[in-house]
Amino acid sequence: MFLINGLEQDSLPASDRATQFGDGCFTTARILDGAVCLLDAHILRLQTACETLLIPFTQWETLRHEMRLMAAEKRVGVLKVIISRGSGGRGYSGADCEHPTRILSVSAYPAHYARWRTEGVALSLSPVRLGRNPVLAGIKHLNRLEQVLIRTHLEQTDADEALVLDSEGFITECCAANLLWRKGRDVFTPSLEQAGVKGIMRQFCLQQLARSGFRVVEVSEREDALLTADEVVICNALMPVLPVRAYGQQRWSSRELFQFLAPICEQTRSS
Repeated sequence: MFLINGLEQDSLPASDRATQFGDGCFTTARILDGAVCLLDAHILRLQTACETLLIPFTQWETLRHEMRLMAAEKRVGVLKVIISRGSGGRGYSGADCEHPTRILSVSAYPAHYARWRTEGVALSLSPVRLGRNPVLAGIKHLNRLEQVLIRTHLEQTDADEALVLDSEGFITECCAANLLWRKGRDVFTPSLEQAGVKGIMRQFCLQQLARSGFRVVEVSEREDALLTADEVVICNALMPVLPVRAYGQQRWSSRELFQFLAPICEQTRSS
């Protein structure tokens, strides 16, 4: 089901800048018991992205209402929200775009996450590296060709997710998840000031860890940092957190961090 600017339809003008230039942003939320998990955080993410991209979207209360309305029809599912600059003009200038487009859609919840919670996931190193751009780093904009290529390469392996480095060789994220690793009571996560997406669940996990006995450090580390870790987990708003069992020849069996985060992350329901 799609809702575009408040109307049930599944077509978008070819002139919309989402299709012309990838000029917009999006977020993907978990629906649980008819509610959007971490709704306020998803709204804030979109607001931050629109501010960064200079998209003059103002209908936040309408969007919040529509998100709740679409979620209410599902016990469990996935809600995706896209905001584009809208239609107007031929070239790069968005000066004639006066009406941003909002697109909401609902889809089924990924069934394999339950199995991955039990078995853990295997990572493989992606040959595709993320370009460093501090202006766009952190936000979830519509330009996802890097992730499309990462996923395409990943599907040619036996791994479940990809370890993704930036163009300078620093650990950044996975294809569709953020990454944390533990050494003793220290938990490390990549700094995302140059590349990558600051995920909703990553932020939630960091907030919970800051109140715990773990020490959280955002770092710029290379691939070898994982090889000395006691434990690795990945997270996103849908998973919401999963243990990593293997990366190449490295294996992990410890689940101390996962067992701390998993029950907390499952309680992120909101109305």
